Amino acid sequence: MSDAGAAPWPTGIKLKKAERILEIAFDDGVSFALPAELLRVESPSAEVQGHGGAQKKTVPGKANVAIVTLEPVGNYAVRIVFDDGHDTGLYTWETLYRLGRDSEKIWTDYITALERQGLSRD
Repeated sequence: MSDAGAAPWPTGIKLKKAERILEIAFDDGVSFALPAELLRVESPSAEVQGHGGAQKKTVPGKANVAIVTLEPVGNYAVRIVFDDGHDTGLYTWETLYRLGRDSEKIWTDYITALERQGLSRD
């Protein structure tokens, strides 16, 4: 990153619709391939996150969700429109960076939560 403590800044964003992947590269040289399912179940929307950490919902049945389009929001975020109609989450650059950086732990926690609640990805 250019400035010490500066937030990560995207240098490239590419939607690969057929693969259901959002590729994003950042100015620190790191890049991520984020699956649509991960983006959908970790949506920063109130619908998923609730209005506080303890209210976060586990969203089942999104194994085949796809991204319809990306909509820029100012110069700080992107709105992702999914084919299930969900479009209320604003994914800031920091959120996308965190999802990429921590994807293994986030995914493991998601699968564990599904199992604990008797839910399925399908």
